[in-house]
Amino acid sequence: MSQQYPGDTATITTPAGDASTAKYEEARAAASRAISTISIPQETPLRTPPAPEAEAEVDPELLSYRGFKFGAAFFGYLIAISMSVLLLAAVAAAAFGTAEILDYTTGDAKTQPGAALLTAAGVTVFMLAVAFYTGGYVAGRLARFDGGRQGFGVWMIALLVSLVAGGAGWFVDNQYAVVDDINRPDVSLADNTLLLGSIGAAAALLLLTLLAAIVGGKSGRRYHDRIDELL
Repeated sequence: MSQQYPGDTATITTPAGDASTAKYEEARAAASRAISTISIPQETPLRTPPAPEAEAEVDPELLSYRGFKFGAAFFGYLIAISMSVLLLAAVAAAAFGTAEILDYTTGDAKTQPGAALLTAAGVTVFMLAVAFYTGGYVAGRLARFDGGRQGFGVWMIALLVSLVAGGAGWFVDNQYAVVDDINRPDVSLADNTLLLGSIGAAAALLLLTLLAAIVGGKSGRRYHDRIDELL
């Protein structure tokens, strides 16, 4: 391939392979022009994930008010015992009045001993559960924090006092045979039935009073939680 240039008699001969080189140069120039026309937006900084919130430091003085408080639980226990006496006395008076109105005598109860004992045990357990709920509520209000623990403390104090009282009674009975002098009513039920009924009633009493005391303690704390939300 030959090219003639004006004013010059020399003829420049280009190798045949230079055609592909010229096309390559034209393509590169076109790509350069295309790139120059593209507007590249400014780089936006990468969004880093927010750092995890550090746990709020709890004031040591506030921590000193948490946990089990014997004073609150003890006063809750006193309230529970007082409520037990009042409620059982009220139920006994109501039962006596109802028996007088319906002419329900001791002989009628002896003819249906199972129903009479079951009714008495159910009412007693329910009244004691209400009394322990009240005691747990008072303990939760007094301690302000950890109401469930205060309710459990009320129940535990009552259990310990009952065990001590039972041990003292067993010791006195061994020394003076007090139980033998008590005129107990004859119940026409088998000993096994009475034993199983007593175990069931005791288990129900322990479980329900425990749950009632814990729920009462949490309810007492909820009063302070509402005030803290308002503040």
